[in-house]
Amino acid sequence: MIKDLTKGEPLKLILLFSVPLLIGNVFQQLYNIADLVIVGRLLGVEAFAAVGAVAPLFFLITFIIVGLTNGFAVITGQRFGAKDLDGVKDSVVISTILSISATIFFTVFCSLLMHPVLRLLNVPQNIYHNAFWYIEVIVLGLIAASLYNLLASIIRALGDSKTPLYFLILASIANIILALYFIEVLNWGVAGSAFAVVLSQGISVLLCLIYVKKKFPILHLKKQDWLIKYNDKFLKSVIEHLRVGVPMSIQFSIIGLSVIVIQSVCNSFGSNIIAALTAALRIEQIATLPMISFGVALATFVAQNFGARKFRRIRIGVVKISLLNIGLSILMALIMRFWGTEIIKEFIGSATVEIIDIAHEYLLISTFFYIFLSQIFVYRNALQGMGEIVFPLCASIAELLMRTFAAVYWAIKFGYVGMFYAGPIAWVSACLILSIGYFRSIKPIIHKVRIQHDHNHHNHMHSDN
Repeated sequence: MIKDLTKGEPLKLILLFSVPLLIGNVFQQLYNIADLVIVGRLLGVEAFAAVGAVAPLFFLITFIIVGLTNGFAVITGQRFGAKDLDGVKDSVVISTILSISATIFFTVFCSLLMHPVLRLLNVPQNIYHNAFWYIEVIVLGLIAASLYNLLASIIRALGDSKTPLYFLILASIANIILALYFIEVLNWGVAGSAFAVVLSQGISVLLCLIYVKKKFPILHLKKQDWLIKYNDKFLKSVIEHLRVGVPMSIQFSIIGLSVIVIQSVCNSFGSNIIAALTAALRIEQIATLPMISFGVALATFVAQNFGARKFRRIRIGVVKISLLNIGLSILMALIMRFWGTEIIKEFIGSATVEIIDIAHEYLLISTFFYIFLSQIFVYRNALQGMGEIVFPLCASIAELLMRTFAAVYWAIKFGYVGMFYAGPIAWVSACLILSIGYFRSIKPIIHKVRIQHDHNHHNHMHSDN
């Protein structure tokens, strides 16, 4: 249901809003692992490798869509916070049109360039066929992923973080069932797993549409709402959405590119390093899920309060989530340092002592920098909720450059250990840029509000006299 985040105690609101997000993120991680297990167990090592070979490309495509739709939803959340209900409908219409148009273009573009891209990724010939059809089916079904992410983002922007979680769980279960059916019964191979992903996302879209129709009267759009009038108001609204959506999409795509860079360098050190880093990064992703979830919840909180011009509530929410994330980063760092080896053993029980030691070595390095990572989730989401685009984009570019520098130069100079510093160095640089950006953005707003308040108070006193 719709939740107004402009009233009530900020920390309590953000925590309650973030719980479904956290559960959803955990479930998504478990689902990803289950999906890989199905392919590996039923189709063998080569099929598993085929999916893994195009995983960075899959993540890059997903990041672009998520960034675009999340950016559009920021405008929706701001208008909802400002109680501009007509503006909310206008935002939904424009977001839908832009998302569908961008997805069609992106689908055609990727399909035409798929073979050159796979050759650029050096996909081995023995798994090329399976890799191509897996990613090709995903690309052809991008419209389902785009619409689901857009609808889920809009629902969250209106204060409902629980329903997207329920749909995610249902879609994940459907995905596993469909993957088993397509692969084991119909013998569709790796492509069957991709079809399962697309169809499960299509199911999510239908569930979102049914839910919106029943529970969100504010989003009941009529035929005239979709009639586009090419006037200054429409063009201004389109530019407003693109101003936030495109940079966020670029920002997410830069993160995806950095993953490809790290993976390509990692591949040069052999299978043991690949296995160790893969396990360590998976564990690290799970460890940071609470901080990520609090950051996403903060973005919705900030967007609504920014639209309502309740800027002091934004500052209070940011400070409290910042302190909470610092505490969590210290706790997770201690867990990784003292019990990291045992966790790695549980994660990859068949691993050799060498692989476990290498993975733990990465965790010993990265945990020193968890505080910086925790603040990235705070300030990036706060800035995005305010509609600020320059600093998050600059931070993403800095992350890419620092990761590339460390992954390439330090790896040559210090071996695989030098590569382990790629993430931490990127976190520090991004954290500094984002924190400076937040304080530069929020202080003038607070100052302007204070001056306006003093001016109104003075006029009120003057009129009383």
